[in-house]
Amino acid sequence: MMRYFQPTVYIVASQRNGTLYVGVTSNLPQRAFQHREGAADGFSKRHGCKLLVWYEIHETMESAILREKQIKGGSRAKKLALIEALNPQWLDFYEEVCT
Repeated sequence: MMRYFQPTVYIVASQRNGTLYVGVTSNLPQRAFQHREGAADGFSKRHGCKLLVWYEIHETMESAILREKQIKGGSRAKKLALIEALNPQWLDFYEEVCT
């Protein structure tokens, strides 16, 4: 399991090649659970983004936020390339980060 405070940028998806949501958190297990359960109203809940398909750990929250902005500012093709490079099968990493 990841440690409690671990700045992380992540992408959740509704399905393979589906709707994508890019976010940043200091507690990925908790945030992944919130997405999975639809606990927070907003874009990811409206679009069914529940699958944790990509994440990147950072040393500081500042670097994680900068990376999140960079990814959000990029094209959909670049986001898909990030996912495909780490996770070509589009597996849900929820169990990996939460156990």
